[in-house]
Amino acid sequence: MTTTVAGKCWQCGTELSKYDYGRETLCLKCGKPTRACRNCRWYDPAFTNQCREPQADKVLDKTRANYCDYFEATADPRSESDSGADYRQAAEALFK
Repeated sequence: MTTTVAGKCWQCGTELSKYDYGRETLCLKCGKPTRACRNCRWYDPAFTNQCREPQADKVLDKTRANYCDYFEATADPRSESDSGADYRQAAEALFK
């Protein structure tokens, strides 16, 4: 039986299957919660409340497990450094 990779852990990058995103499920490698904002496709530090889903409830700690109805696992978790400042620096570097 093969398990399809649904995403990666936001902390350590371990591949996770669709069954690894339960409310109280932890990453087997680093022990961090897998159903957390940092593992969601809507997470974006550059947006209000750090979420691109406008109807989602505000979650203060993006690294803790939560009950968000809009959670969708992502294969490319964003780091805290993935913000607008990085994009601005890249754009400025183009014009030097």
